[in-house]
Amino acid sequence: MKINRKFILLVTVLSLVMLGLTSCDTSSELSAPGVTFSVSPADEPQQVTTGVQLLVMLTVLSLAPSILILGTSFTRIVIVLSMIRNAIGTPQIPPNQVVIGLSLLLTFFVMGPVYTQINENAIKPYINKQISQTTAINNAIEPVREFMFKQTREKDIQLFMEMRGDPQPVTLADIPTSSLFPAFVISELKTALTMGFLLYIPFLIIDLLISSILLSLGMMMLPPSLVSLPFKLLLFVMVDGWYLITRSLMLSFGGA
Repeated sequence: MKINRKFILLVTVLSLVMLGLTSCDTSSELSAPGVTFSVSPADEPQQVTTGVQLLVMLTVLSLAPSILILGTSFTRIVIVLSMIRNAIGTPQIPPNQVVIGLSLLLTFFVMGPVYTQINENAIKPYINKQISQTTAINNAIEPVREFMFKQTREKDIQLFMEMRGDPQPVTLADIPTSSLFPAFVISELKTALTMGFLLYIPFLIIDLLISSILLSLGMMMLPPSLVSLPFKLLLFVMVDGWYLITRSLMLSFGGA
């Protein structure tokens, strides 16, 4: 009896939902207590253009986090900070929130001059209606492209241009952004992994020394990582590791 009652209740609820959907299809206005939503067809081309622009804007906003991660200095910084955390032997310290937050702060610092140029040459003139939307977009892209060119290897740019079948560029302006963007990303990955490898070396030496000492003492059951961790932390603190890493990252982007 309980199963039959549940089945009858489920059928009743589904029937009510279907009736509600049917009523929605026959009317262009939906109402709820205190809320009214209406859909009317666009009669003028200008209304259609505005709707398309709104759709494009929402699409760009949804891709903004990916652009922030891949099109700025964030990729290199977060990889280096994550690798130094693993090299010390504390994969969860600092926590991910701290690593990502510090990476974002350093990214804003590195990209500050780029944003200043975009604000002065694109955002302010467009808000003041001094330039068109197309000109504002072109003016905003130029500082970002200039930053990418400084960090991207020529071999990576050539790779994507050959894959697209583009002609050999004469100037930097002839290189399309669609080829520059992925080339910048793989160049950043290579640079980040290279810096991470160099950071691993001193901590690897400490692990090897501790392992040799424990082996010579016959303490094979004692994990070497447990003994080497305090020494690696001591080394990192004594050399002021966060200062050196931050300074190296800033210098790698051409900072002072």
